[in-house]
Amino acid sequence: MKHQVRPADIAIGLGSHDIGVAVRAVELFKDKTVPRLLFTGANAPTTIERFPRGEAVHYREYALTHGVPDEAILIETAATNTAENFQLSKEVLRQHRVEPSSAILISRPYQERRSFATCKKLWPELDVVCTSYRPPIDEYVAGIGDAQFVINMLVGDTQRIKIFADAGYAIPQDVPDDVQAAYVRLVEAGYTSRLIR
Repeated sequence: MKHQVRPADIAIGLGSHDIGVAVRAVELFKDKTVPRLLFTGANAPTTIERFPRGEAVHYREYALTHGVPDEAILIETAATNTAENFQLSKEVLRQHRVEPSSAILISRPYQERRSFATCKKLWPELDVVCTSYRPPIDEYVAGIGDAQFVINMLVGDTQRIKIFADAGYAIPQDVPDDVQAAYVRLVEAGYTSRLIR
């Protein structure tokens, strides 16, 4: 999304297979951009092997081992999709009497736009900017360990931008022609394992 990161009440790390979400959250906490972190996510078929105790749990453990104090971390451990990430996070914050007016959303690099669109639909009053941990692409793919997996995830995320907006789960987003053309080429090349049929 190329948002300019600015101080916010909280950073919300969306669960996925990418530990970079926790890496970026720790950076934001340590540079005092946010005073508190909330990690959200259970497991999905794409994360169970990498994070067997759950996405939010593993992110929390990473943050703790990298110097974030326990009292600065909240977790939500039931969400299995992006809409639930926001719906259930709101409930966790309510239970802890935390009422943010601004947040930094942290996701995989290619999930930023969908995260933004979903949040603005389900939590429109929250002032949000998006960010992610973005090493060079070859380092990113090496860190995940499977180029085919990354491409399939990217294709699936691109599809979800439109169909989730059409279904009312997200606000509409413009998809540039060159992005749509690349998406079609990748689908035609067989990168379809993360498509919603």
